[in-house]
Amino acid sequence: MDIALVELVVPAAPSPLAQAALFSLRVFMGICFIRHGWPKLRNLETWAQMLQTPAWLCFLSAGSMWAGGIALIVGLLTPLAAFAILVSMAYAMVLEIRSGFPFIAADPYLIPEGDYAGPMGVGEPPSWEKAAMYVVMCLVLMFCGGGLLSLDTLLIEDLLRVGLGV
Repeated sequence: MDIALVELVVPAAPSPLAQAALFSLRVFMGICFIRHGWPKLRNLETWAQMLQTPAWLCFLSAGSMWAGGIALIVGLLTPLAAFAILVSMAYAMVLEIRSGFPFIAADPYLIPEGDYAGPMGVGEPPSWEKAAMYVVMCLVLMFCGGGLLSLDTLLIEDLLRVGLGV
């Protein structure tokens, strides 16, 4: 089974509806990860201390979230951007699993009064469900690409084909 470099970077989506779904997923994730990455970049030392992780590793993670989010919105090198974010989210899953968090937390309204309250009162108890969902979403974008409305399709595909003589 031969897979060309073009097919790895710009996989074909099967239908116009799939293209629209990929566009929606890509833009939604891009916005989320710009929003997740930027505050971490601005408060890198605090975040690194909280995670008890080296600052350089936190910089790579936050930078991949922020830059990957921008790349996802415009659909530039979508599989690579999704992979960078996937690595950060997989690491988040590992940290959450090691902390003993459940996959899906109990509904906060089913928890007895006083057993869980976050900094702003009762909220969502910790779990690794959200990080796992982001990993799965990244896998979809890695293997399906950014869809028709992406710079990958508009620019990169042609450049790769010309460069590779395909």
